[in-house]
Amino acid sequence: MTKSDDSSLDPHDLRAVEERARKLLDRADAWDRFPVPIDDILEAAEVQVTPNSAFDADAILHYLKGKAESTGALIKSAISKVFGIYDAGESLIHIDDTVVASKQTFLKLHETAHHDMPTHRKMFRFFQDCEKTLDPEISDQFEREANNFARFALFKGNTFAEYAADCAFEIKTPMKLAKKFGASIYASAREFARTNHRACVVYVLEQLEFVDGDGACAVVRRIEPSPRFKAEFGVPTDKVITPDHFLWPVIPIGRKMTRPRSLSIADMNGQAHECVAEAFDTTYNIIILLYPTKALTAKTVIIPPGFQEATAS
Repeated sequence: MTKSDDSSLDPHDLRAVEERARKLLDRADAWDRFPVPIDDILEAAEVQVTPNSAFDADAILHYLKGKAESTGALIKSAISKVFGIYDAGESLIHIDDTVVASKQTFLKLHETAHHDMPTHRKMFRFFQDCEKTLDPEISDQFEREANNFARFALFKGNTFAEYAADCAFEIKTPMKLAKKFGASIYASAREFARTNHRACVVYVLEQLEFVDGDGACAVVRRIEPSPRFKAEFGVPTDKVITPDHFLWPVIPIGRKMTRPRSLSIADMNGQAHECVAEAFDTTYNIIILLYPTKALTAKTVIIPPGFQEATAS
């Protein structure tokens, strides 16, 4: 099913989170080193990752039970699949070391946020990160803050956007930058869209599945529009891509990538725009990049902070 919004914050909270992440990057001297020097960041934050994974079901339950009984820890969620645990009392992070390295990096940064942000450390003695959570308002806010902290640290503030602006406007760019920054293609593609000055949108789909009586479909996991795309076309609300959906021909079936394909979509005024869509199968998800062809001729001028970005077509 489509995932709920995991990163929106009001401007004041976002600035505060990014300032904490900025100071941590400063302490770790991490700005000009690629991929993100995660060990130095952890050292600068004064938090450690446990050398032995506790990620089997019996160990997790035993660990949680012991912590709850001994510290009165607040446990914020019901477990479906645990990926990371932050133990505030011991300044320790437990990470599922069976997930891919790029995801482990993001998880470490996410859990470090819980440690580095005083409000988090004070309010919760214990954190769990899961695919499914009970959703009390405060926990949801903290998760969004931790995600934005991790995102800022991983992509070095605006550094990813600056690199992307100098690269070709195509799906291969976030794929290449993922390697440079030590991120997953999933995270890199989302960052590519959300920070792009051009109009574009990234669809993240689950792998194809076949339903008896209904045929093949791909469930939409997330949709990440750029600010300009959102202003012109709104935010797509697709939940599933089926064979009669306009994006179905873009899905790579039996291959890793789909070459750019032309299609047409309407803006919020009903005007049709010629667009291009291309896709890549990461084996975990299918990533689709969609953009109006006019975005290919858009140019941007990078000027000092405090001035409005100038964009000309």
